[in-house]
Amino acid sequence: MKTRPWTLILPLAAGLACAEADPGDSPGGAVELAALDAVFADYSAADGPGCAFAVSRDGQQVMARAYGMANLEWDLPNTPETVFEPGSVSKQFTAAATILLVLDGRIDLDDDIREYFPEMPDYGEPITVRMLIHHTSGLRDWGSVAGIHGWARTTRIHTHKHALDIASRQRALNYEPGRYYSYTNTGYNLQAMLVERVTGQTFDEFSQERIFEPLGMTKTQWRDDFTEIVEERSIGYRRGDDGEWHMLMPFENVHGNGGLLTTVGDLLRFTRNLDTGEVGGPEFIRLMHEQGMLDSGRQISYAGGLFVGEYKGVREVQHSGGTAAYRGFLTRFPDHGLAVSVMCNVGEANPGGLARAVAELYLGDAIGDEASENPAGADVDPARVAAFAGGFRDTRTGQFMELTADGASLRVGGLGGMSLAAMSETEFASPAGVSIVFDGPAGSGARPGATMDTPVADDVRIEPVDGFEPTAAELAAYAGAYHSDEAEVTYWVEVEDGGLVLKDRYGDGRSLAPVYRDAFRQGGSTFIFRRDDTGRITEASLSQGRVWDLRFERLR
Repeated sequence: MKTRPWTLILPLAAGLACAEADPGDSPGGAVELAALDAVFADYSAADGPGCAFAVSRDGQQVMARAYGMANLEWDLPNTPETVFEPGSVSKQFTAAATILLVLDGRIDLDDDIREYFPEMPDYGEPITVRMLIHHTSGLRDWGSVAGIHGWARTTRIHTHKHALDIASRQRALNYEPGRYYSYTNTGYNLQAMLVERVTGQTFDEFSQERIFEPLGMTKTQWRDDFTEIVEERSIGYRRGDDGEWHMLMPFENVHGNGGLLTTVGDLLRFTRNLDTGEVGGPEFIRLMHEQGMLDSGRQISYAGGLFVGEYKGVREVQHSGGTAAYRGFLTRFPDHGLAVSVMCNVGEANPGGLARAVAELYLGDAIGDEASENPAGADVDPARVAAFAGGFRDTRTGQFMELTADGASLRVGGLGGMSLAAMSETEFASPAGVSIVFDGPAGSGARPGATMDTPVADDVRIEPVDGFEPTAAELAAYAGAYHSDEAEVTYWVEVEDGGLVLKDRYGDGRSLAPVYRDAFRQGGSTFIFRRDDTGRITEASLSQGRVWDLRFERLR
């Protein structure tokens, strides 16, 4: 633990820490402090948590500023030197460690992970290290499985032993390795463990030696022991049901997927290396930016813990993150030499929106008009659009999604309410790269199926489903106990007040809303009852964002 003078934070005014440097110039002129402060106006109160941000131009930090409080109990403000957690922004550091081992010749990106993890099941097709980096392994997210078990992250002290145990108990993958993309923390925890198994060092020791120290990241470390004292660390907060601030900390020791303790300035030092290759050289830069490839030949936007794409017409490399009540975003605009880091200790913050608002002030006229980015759209009768609205089933996972009409646009409930403008009578698209093409126009008959493409998936079939209003007898047929060895959990399905309730071992229940025959929705999950050839319900499956078709055997 390094000793730092208390006076670093004492002179700072509550709620707002001073800038470390001049604002610098944008293409259109100087960036006013008032404009930057306005971006963070909602997080600058002296009685609430807040954020810090930093900006660099061609590798030189030109701005760092902080808002709100780091610790409400001790009335300590955030500063540009406050230590936060940026959540999954950490993944690029883990990918960097893995790629350094590749460049050392100690592993290969196309190695079967079972060479390093013999306890993992043999799924018939190899899962490679490269697939772990690009989220194309098919591995279920261990934290989501733990949540299904009843112990979501932040509710139990999870370790890498737990993460590996859960991963090794999964008898099935979400899909065949390489076929699709599904974001999974499991792949990044495995990378951290892989580094340890190959080098004999802890992941933090390796990272300090090969990444943090060479880049001058003096206030960065992995949270591999959540009980360790970390100087100048902020506390994470979120609003409780009572409207008051409550602590929400990552009391867990899993890392690699997240778990980086760092400052906004140190994040900029790392992202600069993705331009210069000071650590790793040109091949390191290439592999970090190498985007994943699906078996179909589709290149996805995910690279080495980085999303590669555009923002308002400007090339951007970025990643967001959130762990407990911490939020983070690190973005770089390579063609303009600009990088922005934002971290917050408030769960309600949108660090991506904040970082991009700052970036726009510095990019000036280089940034495109959002309206010009939107698809031009077509003059389509809203009544024809409305005919497509209704429930659909993702044929990969069985998950339910709902399309609603909004004039000449369709809104996709399963994608956070994203709006897709009509390009024709059968095609709808968004500026985010999501499109839905229906098999034909909607008429007086049945709604047509469709193919959906996203930046990380192509040719996803969605099929229309009819609503379902089960009778009392049909509801009674679903009642029973359902057990999953993979999640180590038993659920009891009971009929209460004319509906189904899913209960855990403690008797706590969650209502199941019918969405199509034999399928029910609870939050973001779809619970599907499955029948044998005689029509008898023998099992069920659960699908959600990061876990597809987790099977439950019916016990009674």
